[in-house]
Amino acid sequence: MPAHNATKDAHKDAHADNVNDADARYAYEYAIVRVVPRVERGEYVNVGVVLLCRQRRYLGGRIAFGARQQAGLRALAPDLDLAEVEQHLESIPLICRGGAAGGPIGLLSQAERFHWLVAPASTIIQPSPVHTGLCSDPAASLDHLMNMLVHDDAQ
Repeated sequence: MPAHNATKDAHKDAHADNVNDADARYAYEYAIVRVVPRVERGEYVNVGVVLLCRQRRYLGGRIAFGARQQAGLRALAPDLDLAEVEQHLESIPLICRGGAAGGPIGLLSQAERFHWLVAPASTIIQPSPVHTGLCSDPAASLDHLMNMLVHDDAQ
């Protein structure tokens, strides 16, 4: 390779290292995880968020099933088995992380796991429609979505 091309390539590599990754914006998809205790009534409580950012190879799922969510569900369906619902909800972050702990679904690719989790369902645990956004940090975006959509913190 001629010397001037090697210098030009080295300059490109050095410039690439100086690009501020925080300024980069990546597309992501997310869905809200809802508990719908009486499917026929359509009432629900938001309990989590699942987020996929393909470019960052990130799939994350967070669940909040504390006193506030449980009180909302008790008001909608006093006979609902909250322990059983919680057990099923606990599998969502495991599936997102991948691996054997997530069962057979946990062994699929990130995109396949995401699409399995957000597929429309007529069960008590349902995803919202999939929405999109842009972020520089998918984990921080997941935290923000949890605060806005599940914890209902105005920020």
